[in-house]
Amino acid sequence: MSTGFHAYDADGGLSWQPPPLPQATSVDFAADALAPWAPEVTAQWNHQLANAPLPETHSIRFDTARPRAISIPIQSSDIRVRSFVFDVPVQLKPINTGPQEPGVAGGPSLSSATATGATATGATRIKPPSDIIKLGDRLEYLLQPPLQTLLSERSMTFPFHPFPYQFEGVAFLYPRHAAVLADEMGLGKTMQAITTIRLLLRCGEVRSVLLICPKPLVTNWRREFNVWAPEIPVTIVEGDQAKRRWQWQLPDVPVRIANYELVCRDRELFDRPLRLVGGDDQEECQQQESQEQGPLRFDLVVLDEAQRIKNRLSSTSQIVRSISRSRNWALTGTPVENSPEDLVGIFEFLSPGFLSSDMKPRRMGRTVSDYVLRRTKDLVLTDLPPKLFRDAEMELSPEQRESYRLAEDDGVVRLTEMGDAATIQHVFELVLRLKQICNFDPATGVSAKLERLEADLEEIARSGRKAIVFSQWVCSLKRLAKTLGRFGPLEYHGQIPSKRRDDVIARFRDDPNSHVLLMSYGAGSVGLNLQFTNYVFLFDRWWNPAVEDQAINRAHRIGVDGPVTVTRFLMLETIEERINLILEEKRELFDTIFSEGHNPRKMGLTQDEIFGLFQLKTPKGPIDAAA
Repeated sequence: MSTGFHAYDADGGLSWQPPPLPQATSVDFAADALAPWAPEVTAQWNHQLANAPLPETHSIRFDTARPRAISIPIQSSDIRVRSFVFDVPVQLKPINTGPQEPGVAGGPSLSSATATGATATGATRIKPPSDIIKLGDRLEYLLQPPLQTLLSERSMTFPFHPFPYQFEGVAFLYPRHAAVLADEMGLGKTMQAITTIRLLLRCGEVRSVLLICPKPLVTNWRREFNVWAPEIPVTIVEGDQAKRRWQWQLPDVPVRIANYELVCRDRELFDRPLRLVGGDDQEECQQQESQEQGPLRFDLVVLDEAQRIKNRLSSTSQIVRSISRSRNWALTGTPVENSPEDLVGIFEFLSPGFLSSDMKPRRMGRTVSDYVLRRTKDLVLTDLPPKLFRDAEMELSPEQRESYRLAEDDGVVRLTEMGDAATIQHVFELVLRLKQICNFDPATGVSAKLERLEADLEEIARSGRKAIVFSQWVCSLKRLAKTLGRFGPLEYHGQIPSKRRDDVIARFRDDPNSHVLLMSYGAGSVGLNLQFTNYVFLFDRWWNPAVEDQAINRAHRIGVDGPVTVTRFLMLETIEERINLILEEKRELFDTIFSEGHNPRKMGLTQDEIFGLFQLKTPKGPIDAAA
């Protein structure tokens, strides 16, 4: 058995066996002694080893208790933290826009020009006025996210991507209770105002808005709201007195549009108590009838062409100032027309007493600098200036509407009676007749287009700019020349001798009092360089959009000193609107197929399309009148 701890014994202890005592054997290594390897010695050695005594063993039992384990659960306490979620940086999160298309006021495509300032997807901070006193108000604006983030959070999409300077205009208007947006015509004051109104309504900061504008611009404002804020209900105040009174008292109408004349007629509604509109329940109706509401009140009143109230003593200014409101803005391209007194008149509406007539111009400028935003095209746009398209959609005057209806009905009946004998020339005669009525009423000479053109030319002349007006009829140009005499009009058409045409262009370029050139498409569509002109008006539309483009490019050329604003007049619910729809479809089709370097071909109207303008069939079969 080996020594040391061996195994557990029967009682469960360890068995330990001590080693045997060593046995000593003396060996004599004397010379006479036997050698150690001798057989006798070896045998004796083995005998001793074999007979060695067995060692004595002892068992020791280790009785130890098992250790007890106690588990103590330690619960981690919740730590209170504040989380801050930072959205994707604005420069990486572009504003959601629809397809890029030209033709909307204030909505030029960014691809057509490069604008100064922040990039199109850069961050535009809200710009509050510097005279805010309350610390809470200052912190509110300081902690506001960029404007682009506010727009994205509220899912505000745009049909066209705005320019950076237009975002800056929205950031200027948004926090101000009194403001003047005085951008030069063509930079999109309408779009900036509508976008800010839309944002204020989405944020719940305003609930009712009144927009007052000249009568010819009411339709344009309604159209621009449909483009830039289609989800906002808009009511046009119009009609007889009873209807207008009902429209003024309609509840839950976020935006109302009225012209200056109607506001003056309904002045009693702004300073006399009005009864609340009755409810569905009769008892509620009686309860409301027993209560009286104060004068009409709006959260925001916006004046377009605010120079209409520059005279503080005029009835228009006094009535507009009497409207109860919380915020007020003024939109005008010419805040000062004749003297600083004009600006004082506007600020009497915005903030009575803020300006006085005895202020010197420089002091007045410093005083209002925080409330007036003025940009010109040459300051906000660089490189080759873009073409900014504005579709001025208008309605016929009552006189024009009646003449148009009679001419169209008689013409369709005559074409129907002709049957297969009707030719494209016959339809053409009717189209031309209707287009001429869209320009001027043949009986009275009334023209809705002329009213709009005069309003635009007033601002252009005051800014020292020049404009070209295109028409396909010399008779229309001559009528315009008689009415627009105060703008120094010059004529350029087929009846002007060739040897005089260069003199006409030279005078138009050099004479500071000549602000408008009346030009026919045929004479002015090719061969002219008019880079000194910044405004083009298409008084009536040509059959082929390529001809229109060539006419516009007389002004929009290398060397032009600013963006070219193209205003295309279009009468709603007339032959002009139907022709425009067809031509736009052709333009889109051409651009889709020939996107690079091909000249337009056959973009005019075909025979089927011309007959289709009146829902008539071509002479191949019977001609049916329109339903």
